[in-house]
Amino acid sequence: MKTTTKSVSGADADQVDLADDVFGIEPNVAVMHQVVTAQLANARSGTHSTKTRAEVSGGGAKPWRQKGTGHARQGSIRAPHWRGGGIAHGPKPRDYRQRTPKKMIRLALRSALSDRASENKVLVVDDWGLETPRTKDAIAALQALGLRTKGEREDRLLLVLDRTEDGAWKSFRNLGKWVQIVLPEELNVYDILVNDWLVFSTATLATLNTRLSGMTEGEDSDSRRESATAPEPGPERPAPKAQERDDEVTA
Repeated sequence: MKTTTKSVSGADADQVDLADDVFGIEPNVAVMHQVVTAQLANARSGTHSTKTRAEVSGGGAKPWRQKGTGHARQGSIRAPHWRGGGIAHGPKPRDYRQRTPKKMIRLALRSALSDRASENKVLVVDDWGLETPRTKDAIAALQALGLRTKGEREDRLLLVLDRTEDGAWKSFRNLGKWVQIVLPEELNVYDILVNDWLVFSTATLATLNTRLSGMTEGEDSDSRRESATAPEPGPERPAPKAQERDDEVTA
């Protein structure tokens, strides 16, 4: 799959390859849903806490005697149905983290990238050319690329920038919530799906293709590393002979 890169002025530039096994697969919606659910669950801190009736202060004495008052019998003023009492079945600190296999994360990431590519929402910029940080130049570049038009709803953009593109990073970071900046190694399924456009530079696209290309759901780097370092099988050893049984009876 090939796509045309754009310059910051909006003109067409060179042709670049989008790896078919990264941007051209059939999106697996179920896997993307599971990975996004796990990602949002892992982001929860889990520090919420409430006090039970055993943890709130007070309530040591019985509020009134058992019989003869006309009231219902009560044992403590810190029971859950009392004002200021403990909380029944309230939240306690817990870990919401979900373990997601690496192969599933890679499949979901490639599915999300393929979904954006099928909708023509992937844009590759030849070179941002922003040596000096200036937000005005960043807005002009996005308008020239057709990513922001006045009077219409602002599309949410996910910019994948390299660490060396310091001028572009500082120019785009002040544009608000509708522009999100990530590194190539930080690219994840949730950020891809929550944004409308996915914008690469030629450097970050090459990094992503190298990272994900050739890794199918049945093959990963760990398995290939194990197969490369596994020792070759040696010659087969002959099976041990069965020990002859001595049936002779000694006198």
